[in-house]
Amino acid sequence: MAYVAVTGGREAVEKSIELLSKYRTGGESQVEIEAIQERMGLLIDRIMSEAGFYAPEYAALALKQSEGSLEEAVFLLRAYRSTLARSWYSKPISTEDMTIHRRISAAFKDIVGGQFLGATYDYTHRLLDFSIMDETQEDVKKIKEKWQSMQEEAEPIKVPRVSDVLREEGVISCGKKEEELEDITLDPITFPAPRSARLQTITRGETGYVNGLAYAGIRGFGQSHPTVGELRTGDVEIIIDYPMAEGEELYVGSIVCTEVESFFSEESQEESQEETNELKLGIGYGLVFGRNDNKAISMSILDYILCSEGDGILNNQEFVLLHGDCLEMSGFISHLKLPHYVTFQSKLDRVRSTAKKEEPEHE
Repeated sequence: MAYVAVTGGREAVEKSIELLSKYRTGGESQVEIEAIQERMGLLIDRIMSEAGFYAPEYAALALKQSEGSLEEAVFLLRAYRSTLARSWYSKPISTEDMTIHRRISAAFKDIVGGQFLGATYDYTHRLLDFSIMDETQEDVKKIKEKWQSMQEEAEPIKVPRVSDVLREEGVISCGKKEEELEDITLDPITFPAPRSARLQTITRGETGYVNGLAYAGIRGFGQSHPTVGELRTGDVEIIIDYPMAEGEELYVGSIVCTEVESFFSEESQEESQEETNELKLGIGYGLVFGRNDNKAISMSILDYILCSEGDGILNNQEFVLLHGDCLEMSGFISHLKLPHYVTFQSKLDRVRSTAKKEEPEHE
């Protein structure tokens, strides 16, 4: 795409950038990085997920710098991530050893280890709580003290996966495992993409986009309606090979993530499998940074659809995977604001010349 040369705009650009600080610092109140990180947890989790970078403090900084623009915060965080050296690779996280904060199943009333509702807005009335407008530091202190004492008394919860029980029964269809996992941060995605690349792309996808496609899949543009076999949120440990001693491991910290396994059963699948007595449940998988139930569920739906054969729009890997990246989509839309003088003048000249040819001749 050709652009006309633009000169003399440097001073205007500099003033535009300076003006951003005026908008960012509007009003008298101060917004501290620590406050954003502690009070906007769900938003921080979403930014880290879409940026593919687990760094709550830096996510809060990006959010403050961008005036609360989620897409700009993701852009800043992912750009910073690209400058960091990759010194070690962590071992695959073990969600089986996850310390549970929340765990539910829509498939079973009773599951091994029990269900834990945890923190969720699912059961709230969705009414504005005007008392929060007058909330004081003393009120916050009381809430923290109450839950801190309960947390200290509670034992860490670790439970087996629901799907492991069903796998032992042989009722879940297990796909082939990849021998080598792709890394989309190092190598560009190619099609057909292996499952590891698909999952990485979806978990970094824009949350609204991922939810929207999953919703479309349930409404009839996909294969089936899922049942959430298990949704769990909790802490998982990050382990690396100890650099100073071969064969030893080093714990470097923990992260919070949400994992979902959804079960699927299709009528067409049932009809074909009943003849061979091999009727089994399909499974879709989702895992995202932080607390984000809906995105993890949606990810599991798209995972299953992309693993299935079909000619629907959601079976098209290129369509699903290449249009949900926050940077790609916002960057391309944003570029439309840049000068397109040459291309538009060319279009306008053609329209004008056509209009002149179609003018009626006057007698």
